[in-house]
Amino acid sequence: MVDVIELKDWIAYAEEDLGSAKLLLKAKKSFFSAVCFHAQQCSEKYLKALLILKDFDFPKTHDLVTLDSLCNQNGILTGFDKQKLADLTKYAVQTRYPGSQPTSEESQEAINIAIEIRKFTRSYLGLKK
Repeated sequence: MVDVIELKDWIAYAEEDLGSAKLLLKAKKSFFSAVCFHAQQCSEKYLKALLILKDFDFPKTHDLVTLDSLCNQNGILTGFDKQKLADLTKYAVQTRYPGSQPTSEESQEAINIAIEIRKFTRSYLGLKK
Protein backbone atom coordinates (compact mmCIF):
# COMPACT_ATOMS: atom_id res chain seq x y z
CA MET A 1 0.00 0.00 0.00
CA VAL A 2 1.34 3.43 -0.96
CA ASP A 3 2.52 5.54 1.96
CA VAL A 4 1.06 8.92 0.97
CA ILE A 5 2.96 10.79 3.67
CA GLU A 6 6.27 9.33 2.50
CA LEU A 7 5.40 10.18 -1.10
CA LYS A 8 4.61 13.79 -0.15
CA ASP A 9 7.86 14.03 1.82
CA TRP A 10 9.96 12.95 -1.18
CA ILE A 11 8.16 15.48 -3.37
CA ALA A 12 8.67 18.26 -0.82
CA TYR A 13 12.39 17.52 -0.62
CA ALA A 14 12.63 17.38 -4.42
CA GLU A 15 11.00 20.81 -4.61
CA GLU A 16 13.43 22.15 -2.01
CA ASP A 17 16.38 20.88 -4.03
CA LEU A 18 15.10 22.44 -7.24
CA GLY A 19 14.41 25.73 -5.49
CA SER A 20 17.92 25.69 -4.04
CA ALA A 21 19.46 24.99 -7.44
CA LYS A 22 17.57 27.86 -9.05
CA LEU A 23 18.52 30.31 -6.30
CA LEU A 24 22.16 29.30 -6.41
CA LEU A 25 22.29 29.72 -10.18
CA LYS A 26 21.12 33.33 -9.80
CA ALA A 27 23.64 34.16 -7.06
CA LYS A 28 26.32 36.77 -7.76
CA LYS A 29 29.02 34.25 -6.90
CA SER A 30 29.20 31.07 -8.98
CA PHE A 31 27.99 28.02 -7.08
CA PHE A 32 27.81 25.74 -10.11
CA SER A 33 28.78 22.59 -8.19
CA ALA A 34 25.97 23.14 -5.72
CA VAL A 35 23.52 23.94 -8.51
CA CYS A 36 24.28 20.66 -10.27
CA PHE A 37 24.21 18.68 -7.02
CA HIS A 38 20.76 20.00 -6.10
CA ALA A 39 19.44 19.45 -9.65
CA GLN A 40 20.59 15.82 -9.45
CA GLN A 41 19.06 15.42 -6.00
CA CYS A 42 15.74 16.86 -7.20
CA SER A 43 15.68 14.41 -10.08
CA GLU A 44 16.62 11.46 -7.90
CA LYS A 45 13.88 12.23 -5.38
CA TYR A 46 11.22 12.65 -8.05
CA LEU A 47 12.15 9.30 -9.64
CA LYS A 48 12.03 7.67 -6.21
CA ALA A 49 8.60 9.24 -5.64
CA LEU A 50 7.38 7.47 -8.78
CA LEU A 51 8.69 4.18 -7.42
CA ILE A 52 7.01 4.82 -4.06
CA LEU A 53 3.75 5.30 -5.96
CA LYS A 54 4.23 1.80 -7.37
CA ASP A 55 5.05 0.53 -3.84
CA PHE A 56 8.47 -0.56 -5.10
CA ASP A 57 11.39 -0.83 -2.66
CA PHE A 58 14.15 0.91 -4.62
CA PRO A 59 17.84 0.44 -3.90
CA LYS A 60 19.94 3.11 -2.20
CA THR A 61 21.45 4.63 -5.31
CA HIS A 62 22.07 8.02 -6.88
CA ASP A 63 22.09 6.48 -10.37
CA LEU A 64 19.29 8.14 -12.32
CA VAL A 65 19.57 5.67 -15.21
CA THR A 66 18.97 2.79 -12.79
CA LEU A 67 16.04 4.56 -11.15
CA ASP A 68 14.53 5.40 -14.53
CA SER A 69 14.90 1.77 -15.65
CA LEU A 70 13.11 0.66 -12.48
CA CYS A 71 10.31 3.11 -13.27
CA ASN A 72 10.01 1.64 -16.75
CA GLN A 73 10.02 -1.92 -15.38
CA ASN A 74 7.18 -0.91 -13.07
CA GLY A 75 5.02 0.45 -15.88
CA ILE A 76 6.02 4.11 -15.72
CA LEU A 77 7.32 4.79 -19.21
CA THR A 78 9.17 8.07 -18.74
CA GLY A 79 10.92 8.45 -22.08
CA PHE A 80 13.82 10.33 -20.48
CA ASP A 81 17.08 10.57 -22.43
CA LYS A 82 19.47 8.05 -20.83
CA GLN A 83 22.55 10.13 -21.68
CA LYS A 84 21.10 13.19 -19.96
CA LEU A 85 20.31 11.07 -16.91
CA ALA A 86 23.85 9.69 -16.91
CA ASP A 87 25.30 13.18 -17.22
CA LEU A 88 23.20 14.42 -14.32
CA THR A 89 24.01 11.36 -12.18
CA LYS A 90 27.69 12.26 -11.98
CA TYR A 91 26.83 15.42 -10.04
CA ALA A 92 25.61 13.38 -7.05
CA VAL A 93 29.21 12.74 -6.02
CA GLN A 94 31.62 14.48 -8.41
CA THR A 95 30.58 17.97 -7.36
CA ARG A 96 31.11 17.22 -3.69
CA TYR A 97 34.91 17.12 -4.13
CA PRO A 98 37.48 19.44 -5.72
CA GLY A 99 38.40 18.77 -9.32
CA SER A 100 36.50 19.14 -12.54
CA GLN A 101 33.75 21.62 -11.72
CA PRO A 102 30.68 22.27 -13.88
CA THR A 103 30.30 25.37 -16.00
CA SER A 104 27.46 27.84 -16.08
CA GLU A 105 26.06 26.10 -19.17
CA GLU A 106 26.27 22.67 -17.54
CA SER A 107 24.52 24.06 -14.47
CA GLN A 108 21.66 25.41 -16.57
CA GLU A 109 21.38 22.08 -18.42
CA ALA A 110 21.28 20.23 -15.08
CA ILE A 111 18.37 22.40 -13.97
CA ASN A 112 16.63 21.89 -17.33
CA ILE A 113 16.84 18.11 -16.92
CA ALA A 114 15.51 18.34 -13.35
CA ILE A 115 12.62 20.50 -14.57
CA GLU A 116 11.81 17.93 -17.27
CA ILE A 117 11.73 15.13 -14.68
CA ARG A 118 9.70 17.29 -12.31
CA LYS A 119 7.16 18.12 -15.01
CA PHE A 120 6.70 14.48 -15.99
CA THR A 121 6.45 13.26 -12.40
CA ARG A 122 4.02 15.91 -11.23
CA SER A 123 1.84 15.25 -14.28
CA TYR A 124 1.98 11.49 -13.67
CA LEU A 125 1.02 12.02 -10.04
CA GLY A 126 -1.78 14.43 -10.96
CA LEU A 127 -0.15 17.38 -9.19
CA LYS A 128 -0.02 21.01 -10.25
CA LYS A 129 2.97 21.75 -12.41
